[in-house]
Order: sequence, then structure tokens, then C-alpha cells
Amino acid sequence: MVAELLPSETGSDRAASDPFAGDPVFELHVGGKIEVTSSVKVTNADELSQAYTPGVARVCTAIAEDLSLVRRYTWKSNVVAVVTDGTAVLGLGDIGPAASLPVMEGKALLFKEFGGVDSVPIALDCTDVDEFVDTVARMAPSFGGINLEDISAPRCFEIERRLKERLDIPVFHDDQHGTAVVVLAALRNALRVTGKSISEIRVVISGAGAAGVACARILLQAGVGDLAVVDSKGVLHEDRADLNPVKLSLARDTNTGGISGRLVDALAGADLFLGVSGGTVPEEAVAQMAENAMIFALANPNPEVHPDIAHRHAAVVATGRSDFPNQINNVLAFPGIFRGAFDANASRITEGMKLAAADALASLISESDLRPDYIIPSPFDERVAPAVAAAVAAAAQADGVARD
Repeated sequence: MVAELLPSETGSDRAASDPFAGDPVFELHVGGKIEVTSSVKVTNADELSQAYTPGVARVCTAIAEDLSLVRRYTWKSNVVAVVTDGTAVLGLGDIGPAASLPVMEGKALLFKEFGGVDSVPIALDCTDVDEFVDTVARMAPSFGGINLEDISAPRCFEIERRLKERLDIPVFHDDQHGTAVVVLAALRNALRVTGKSISEIRVVISGAGAAGVACARILLQAGVGDLAVVDSKGVLHEDRADLNPVKLSLARDTNTGGISGRLVDALAGADLFLGVSGGTVPEEAVAQMAENAMIFALANPNPEVHPDIAHRHAAVVATGRSDFPNQINNVLAFPGIFRGAFDANASRITEGMKLAAADALASLISESDLRPDYIIPSPFDERVAPAVAAAVAAAAQADGVARD
């Protein structure tokens, strides 16, 4: 879409009033990145009477008598609400709902481009958990799924949990689970490169926010037995008195080796470093990792371990950046996950569906193509969304959440 500028915004007038005029990034955003278009034509009286009154009343009456018809006769079966409160936007933090809109529009764009899923960006001007949950729940009849985005921790955990309990449509916090799915897929293939077993590796995760918690949970489910999570104050363990309920629960399920201290202490002998927190890890600490180590430094724009340093000490290196190999990018997951959930008419997204998505992603890298700098497919690989969608839909059937 190319937005038409108002007369007062054209030419030299706009250049004088807009300090960003001529910047290609800002030019791309003029007027926003998405629009609503009609899926049917209304060119005469008959078409008008069918699309709107009086014909539409028959469809409304039929849905009122059988609510299941709403999926067939409205857009509900293929539309996601992308909802945020603007409290944890990218690496920018709490910048508010208005400033979050470019990101939410971008998310909607990616849903459509990569998964064929329609979506609506919604930025809510409230941070109270009760108000947020009530607002989203009241909007839910218009949507087939809810994608929660850029909500600060630990509020995001409670918001997702309560909405999943309250609604009968998929609710998915992408900052948590999208990241976790792609991390697991990349790890599956990194293990193939290094010849290590998932049950025998020791993992250290830097960051106990949304992504860190979800990554820890999915890695535990996938079979990692020795995993430690580190926040800004050190390794999570049950004896710490400063842990919120989410971190305390995670502490009870991790750190079987009883490690204490800081990140540098935990990294000694570790097979995988997963960074989802920012900051910088000293090279001396990285050098103490196990032989054939794996480093996934996902902070943007500055990875916790720069790839140049990581390659000195690790066999496989991944980042969150598109200008280095092995980009861990959520767009590899969320369009296909919702596509598959919608195809199966799933009532929710299960742990099995997430694991299936990760396995489908990993399987796209053949043995002949696998190499240290190619453990995860590109977002532009046209196989990605269909493969993830098919695996997720099948898992929905297997988990008993698919509906006819």
C-alpha cells in the first residue's frame, strides 16, 4: 500500500514540517503498513442487498441459531487480534500503546505475508491485568485467535493464563512461545552438527523474562535434563528470597546441579548458552564452556556474545539478527502456528502443538544441507509456514483440541 499524502504534506511543505521526510524507513511507514480490503465486490443493488441489508439478516439469524456457523460465514475463522499494552516493545521497553503500533502493524503484515492469516493490531491503553483481560475477552467474539505481544513480565504470564482459561480460541504470547519454538528447532539441528544428545547437554539461559521462561519450559519438555536460568541477580534457585512466583516455580524445576552465583559461574562446562536478556558476556566466561559448545545470543541489536567472539569458542553460533547466519526469528513460527490452529479449528494451542512446530522447522534442514552456519531455515523459505501449519494441525487432532 502506498498512502496518499494530504496536499499540505506534499513537496517542500512536507519536507519542511517532517524531519523524517526522505528517510526510507519512515517513508515505508507513511499511512501505516496495512489496510482492510473487501473480499467481495458490491457494484449493483443486488450485490448490495446480499452483502448488507436485507440479505445479511438471514445470515445473522442462522448464526444466532447455530453459533458454529460464525466460522463459515464471517472472517472469524482466519483473523487474529494482535494485542499489546506497549509495556515491553522490542528492546525499547515501556513506550506506551501509541508508540507500539508500528510493531503491531508489522506483526499483522507478517501474519498475512507468511501465513495467509488476517490480523488486526490493537494497542490497549491499560496496564492493569484485570482490565486488560476483561477487555480482550470482551473483544474475543470478533476474532478466531489472540496473539499477545510486547507485554511486560511477569504480568504477561498471568494475562495469558487467564485468557486461555476464559476463552475457547487460541491464545498465544509470541514473545514467549514463538521464541521458544524457534530456539528448540535450532537446537535440534545444532545437536546434529555437534553430535550431542539433548538429554546429556547442560544449558544456561540468560534471562528470566517472557522468552527465557518459555524457552526453559520447552527445552525441559524436549528432554534437556540439566538447565540453569540466570537473571540479573544470579542463578535461579529455591533458596533465593527475591523470586516472584513464576521464577520460583522455574527454580524448582531447573538447576538440578545446585549451581549458585552469577552467569559467569554457570557457564563453566556448559554446552549451550542461550541469551535472551541483553548485556555482554565476558569472553573469559565463554571460553570456559564445553568443547563443541553452542551459543545462541539473541539480544538485538547487540548480541550478548558477538559472533566474532562466539566463533572462537563454539561450534555453532546463532543470533537474533538478520545480518548473521542462523537467525532465530519468531516469524518462522507464529504465522504457521496460527495457520495450523485455524485449519484444525483448534480451541487452544497445546504444548504438543508447539513441539510439533519446532520439529517441523528443524526437519526442513536436510542432512546434506546441514552445516554449522545453516541450522534453521530462512523466513523467506516458502516451505516454512506450510510445514509448521501441517504439523500443528496434526498435533491439534492428536491432542484432542481440534473441532469439526
